[in-house]
Amino acid sequence: MANLWRPFVLHLKTGDWVTAARIRAYSLIVLGFSIAIYAGWIVASDGLIDRAGKPIGTDFANVYAAGTLARQGHAADAYDPVLQHAAEKAVFGRDDVPFFGWHYPPFFFAIAALVATVPYAAGLMLWMLLSLPAYLATIHTILPRRESLLAAAAFPAVFVNVGHGQNGFFTAALLGGALCCLRSRPVFAGVLIGLLAYKPQFGLLVPLALLAGGHWRALIAAAITVAALVALSMGMFGIDVWHAFLASTTFTQTVILEQGATGWEKIQSAFSAVRMWGGSISLAYAVQGALALMLALSIMWLWRGYAAFELKAAGLATACLLATPYVLDYDLVVLGIAIAFLVRHGLTQGFRSYERSLLALAWIMPLLARSIMSATMIPFGFLTLALLFAMTMMCAAGGIGRLTLTTSATALTGPRG
Repeated sequence: MANLWRPFVLHLKTGDWVTAARIRAYSLIVLGFSIAIYAGWIVASDGLIDRAGKPIGTDFANVYAAGTLARQGHAADAYDPVLQHAAEKAVFGRDDVPFFGWHYPPFFFAIAALVATVPYAAGLMLWMLLSLPAYLATIHTILPRRESLLAAAAFPAVFVNVGHGQNGFFTAALLGGALCCLRSRPVFAGVLIGLLAYKPQFGLLVPLALLAGGHWRALIAAAITVAALVALSMGMFGIDVWHAFLASTTFTQTVILEQGATGWEKIQSAFSAVRMWGGSISLAYAVQGALALMLALSIMWLWRGYAAFELKAAGLATACLLATPYVLDYDLVVLGIAIAFLVRHGLTQGFRSYERSLLALAWIMPLLARSIMSATMIPFGFLTLALLFAMTMMCAAGGIGRLTLTTSATALTGPRG
């Protein structure tokens, strides 16, 4: 029996099954599947409402409704669940539209108001046409290879994000773009990081990485950008909108996160796993807090050390997903940034054992995470992220170890030649 498993384990270890031809084939299969699902979803819908009674683009309904309220001079109403739901019903002219909460800081009203200047369907298309190319361009900048765009477009997190009409493309483009230009254009990188504050839960570890790496210009630019966004939002919508936002965080924390109104299977975090298994809220926070502390220490060590920048970038992108208790499967578009940096590192420095197989698993994971967690109560998404982060840290430790040995040998024997 052991002999039967040996070839399989060997293929997983070497990753030689992950060939360029298979990458293209699997990407085309997933991309074709995604397009067919989208087409069927739209054809079977009743106007802008699908067969399940949800709007086409589901979560985009909250963006469009909030943008409409902002354009009417009632931005603060978006943080009131009753008024926000009424605005969503008005968009579609139906009373049976489900509620989609608005949880973003006030400066994101600028984007919401922009897409609300046109009819809903056009706004959704504009939303995707602005964000998807930015994500694809970021991946191609990290990994400028012929197959990278195909693999990035077919990445299952793209399918999930488009289906939800969500902003994962913006998040990935901002974080990935900042990492791409951090060393060459630190001020611009800082601006991109500041813009990422529209999803503050993903920025918990970024300042620590910048501090540990000595990227002071980027850090200062990020702080100035956030301050400017806050001032601009106050100027456009008034200070009351910030009071409304801060008051709404109680609803977001208690109902959306702690009570799991979103659905535990959709949230790919340690917090969600503990709650799904019946753990108390305090236990879930304790586990998530311990994980966040470990990630913070790891990221500071990683960014202060001499590891390859690709590993630092991949580690930070993965840690940003792991550190927050509220990370949805559509947010896993950010995982594409980590995968791209790890592939770039592997192509130049060589892949470690099981690395290519784990990268392939991480690529397909967003397609399976929700269904596996729902059917088996196994947090497949969270476990995959944790494995990827652990592998990144092992690669960094191994690389630093080799660098230390090389430096020590040079010091003892003198430079060659």
